Amino acid sequence: TTPWPRRRDLPSLLKKLKPEMNMKIVVKNLAVLTALLVAIAAAAQDKVPLKTKLPPPLFVGTPVPLNVGNLERPTKAKRPVFYVPAGTVNLAKNKKVTASDNNPIVGTLDMINDGDKDGSEGSWVELGPGKQWAQIDLAKSANIYAVLLWHFHAQARVYRDVVVQVSDDPAFRAGVTTIFNNDFHNELGLGAGKDLNYIETYQGKLIDAKGVKGRYVRFYSNGNTTNKLNDYIEAEVWGKPAA
Repeated sequence: TTPWPRRRDLPSLLKKLKPEMNMKIVVKNLAVLTALLVAIAAAAQDKVPLKTKLPPPLFVGTPVPLNVGNLERPTKAKRPVFYVPAGTVNLAKNKKVTASDNNPIVGTLDMINDGDKDGSEGSWVELGPGKQWAQIDLAKSANIYAVLLWHFHAQARVYRDVVVQVSDDPAFRAGVTTIFNNDFHNELGLGAGKDLNYIETYQGKLIDAKGVKGRYVRFYSNGNTTNKLNDYIEAEVWGKPAA
């Protein structure tokens, strides 16, 4: 069998392509080839695709104009396959949830990790206006490889100042690792972030946690482009208990 080309061989392959080939075809072929190379590399490291059940797409009502800077380019395409070590599971489901707002406007805190990702009425918890956080206790320290977060996907919204942190300290005063931060102006006081704003969709936001170790995962936000409230449909934390 012919071995797959290595990444450093791609430039030479491009030179051999006929000049009249459509650039879109070239880009598509490169994307397929790259995906295959990633899959081969993952298999060599005993990694498997992260598989989670997605809710149905649900955009209803009149779209609200989004005047947001540093915005990730919207796409209707499916998210690229994300690989995690074999044996990785969602450690967050039905674990204890606490929050800065103990009296949600809508719903209850246990809805944040009950497995229901549907975007329809009755599937989310709504915390008060302004700066708020929700926190999941994984019950024991774990190596975390990915976090999936759904704020609200019945409407195209951007949630402001989204920060995700991991720690073994429930008060998040020591040993804190930030795995996502798009709070560009440091509104939360946790440090200015460089990650992009993003539009909520049924696919959720996937965050690469890179195997960070911790027991508690905390999610911050500061309102959204529709109102000042903070919604959570579901949060998943994919990892393995620490050795």
